[in-house]
Amino acid sequence: MKVIGSGSRTRLLASILMVCVVVFAAIQLIHPKLDNPPVTAELKAPPEVKRILKTSCYNCHSNETHLFWFDRVAPAYWIAASDVKEARKHLNFSEIEKLPAAQQSAILYEAISQIQLGGMPLKSYTLLHPEANVSPDDLAILKNYLHPTETSTPNPAAGTAADDQYEKWIHASAPTTNVQPTLNGIAYISGYQDWKIISTTDRFDNHTMRVIFGNDVAIKAIAENNIHPWPDGTIFAKGAWAQQVDENGDTKTGQFIQVEFMIKDHQKYASTEGWGFARWRGTDLKPYGKDAAFTSECTGCHKPVRENDYVYSFPLTGQQ
Repeated sequence: MKVIGSGSRTRLLASILMVCVVVFAAIQLIHPKLDNPPVTAELKAPPEVKRILKTSCYNCHSNETHLFWFDRVAPAYWIAASDVKEARKHLNFSEIEKLPAAQQSAILYEAISQIQLGGMPLKSYTLLHPEANVSPDDLAILKNYLHPTETSTPNPAAGTAADDQYEKWIHASAPTTNVQPTLNGIAYISGYQDWKIISTTDRFDNHTMRVIFGNDVAIKAIAENNIHPWPDGTIFAKGAWAQQVDENGDTKTGQFIQVEFMIKDHQKYASTEGWGFARWRGTDLKPYGKDAAFTSECTGCHKPVRENDYVYSFPLTGQQ
């Protein structure tokens, strides 16, 4: 057997090192363009809010991206450029003021929810940019910005009207034939009010409360702990109401706002992470969205909980 001498090994290692240097130098020439367009409609917010967003979000979600030297070296630069372009599509603080106030609020709520859930900033980003981490105190400032502390005054007349509306809603289990399907072709599902409640939640930014119902497939999956992933046929219905305060100071359901459905079929809805998303607004159940692309809002919102099969609501205990 031929033994390679130390001189030969040295020359071999030198050759390998030279090849690596040449390849590394060559890939630096592949430099996708990443511009910083003019800031045309920057978010208007208090200084303490802007400070947090500029530190933790602006490098990806604005037209004011500042890359560190190690971000400019390929292949890291390729990842950074791709992430920034994608991030700006979902949320751009340099252009957000172009949107209606309600839409701005919804986008900011989604962003803060992602921070609260640990989905943003990305772990891969904070590993090299630890300054982007959002502290609990900073998160509280952001949440208070969307939902300032305020005192609600009971409105007996509005409360009575909302109670009457709720009674009609809870008993509206008969098939509904005059509701139009959503723009992605999903038909309205009647009778979801009779499904079991699996969770409740609220939106701190717009004073709404939500109840999440599960169909029989969902309830069976919960009982068998078969929710990673949820089985095909699982359907969730999420009803949303405005919050109202009664004469005792208790918060309860007010005006009905919307109902949303998530339908699991990993083949049929492969393009939207295995889930069919649908939403109807108001008591007249008007389909949501301008076109079928409204589902991109849904998948974007649920992306932080992809490890939970894109489902936010953890089941309440005691389901049978």
